[in-house]
Amino acid sequence: MIRSVPRRTVLALLAGLPAAALLAACSDSGSGGAEAQAPQAPAPEAPATPAPATPPAAAAPAPSGKVDMAKLLEEGALPEKTIGNADAPVTIVEYASMTCGHCANFHNETLPVIKERYIDTGKARMVFREFPFDPRAEAGFMLARCADDKYFAMIDVLFKQQRNWAGVDNAREALLQIARLAGFSQEAFEACLTDQKLLEDVRAVRTRGATDFGIDATPTFFINGNKYSGALKVDEMSAIIESLL
Repeated sequence: MIRSVPRRTVLALLAGLPAAALLAACSDSGSGGAEAQAPQAPAPEAPATPAPATPPAAAAPAPSGKVDMAKLLEEGALPEKTIGNADAPVTIVEYASMTCGHCANFHNETLPVIKERYIDTGKARMVFREFPFDPRAEAGFMLARCADDKYFAMIDVLFKQQRNWAGVDNAREALLQIARLAGFSQEAFEACLTDQKLLEDVRAVRTRGATDFGIDATPTFFINGNKYSGALKVDEMSAIIESLL
């Protein structure tokens, strides 16, 4: 069952709920997909190195299911957020939660390599969709949506700083400081997180993912319709994409 939070409580809950209760699991049930896990600290930054011209050989993991791509790509409650060429032969649809440690690891460690190898070269595009498990994840997504054309920049910052806001006692203050660095005033921050229509739309994206596509864990990927649950590593996602080119 999709958990929900009563009307207009997301902003208040950011400060009020115990942090231990909000170290969001990466699955609803603990079965299938990514294992429940507290947010993890991003790995220390290392000097950038060029991605190999040819990805290392690896066997593509077997998908756990398949969905109809036409249905998957139908318009939902919110405008799609995508990176890459719309005509790319491979489409990756990711459902993620902002407080999921596995999602942060994927975005901080794997996605930059996949972007350089496949998205920036026109071979793949990514569609990113919201699947929040708790009020803090909802708040993170709402702030990203309120950032308009800085949506992905906000998502990147929130994943990189996940340990600084997802598991602290007062997430409201922590998120406000991050939002201020992104150009939000306190008034804009509060207006965003009390926007009931936006909250309902974020929840609608999650509800559709769960009811129409059977998502119960994050991250979940659909790559040309094939379903994969869990944070794919670089060689795994590379093997999947290469098999579709």
